[in-house]
Amino acid sequence: MTISMYQASIPVCIRALTNLDNIIRKGEVFATEKNIEQSVLLNSRLAIDMLPLTKQVQIASDLSKGVGARLSEGESPKYEDNEQSFAELYARIHKTVEYISGISQEEIDGSEEKIVVLKLPNQELKFRGIDYLLGFALPNLAFHVSTAYNILRHNGVDLSKKDLLGDMPML
Repeated sequence: MTISMYQASIPVCIRALTNLDNIIRKGEVFATEKNIEQSVLLNSRLAIDMLPLTKQVQIASDLSKGVGARLSEGESPKYEDNEQSFAELYARIHKTVEYISGISQEEIDGSEEKIVVLKLPNQELKFRGIDYLLGFALPNLAFHVSTAYNILRHNGVDLSKKDLLGDMPML
């Protein structure tokens, strides 16, 4: 059996975002139960030089919609990065899942050799589609979702590995 670029991208991104949504929902419940201001958790970091929880969610969203847009040659929706509540983060995740869910398998399959160019402030990165997906986008998505998990876990939210990984697809 072979795996398609679509199977390796869109369902993986949707699963990561769904798990992230569940993780931050547990963070909101924790804040409510412990009478902690939302902004305390939303602005928490693992280290002083790391980005806060809110930014981790924003980047996970951006990576996912970027995968969909770049591999399908679509136009990625622009978000303002102004979320300041759990509800706004859920809405962002929902918008992202809705966008990438609308991308068909036919639009992404065959993009293994497509040249993907990322323009960063100080450099331009060029990848083949398969290398962009497997060597850049998905590892970065895993990092930011895991970092969001770790920020909340570090702050006392009762999370387990299953929260991070979600239900395992099995026969």
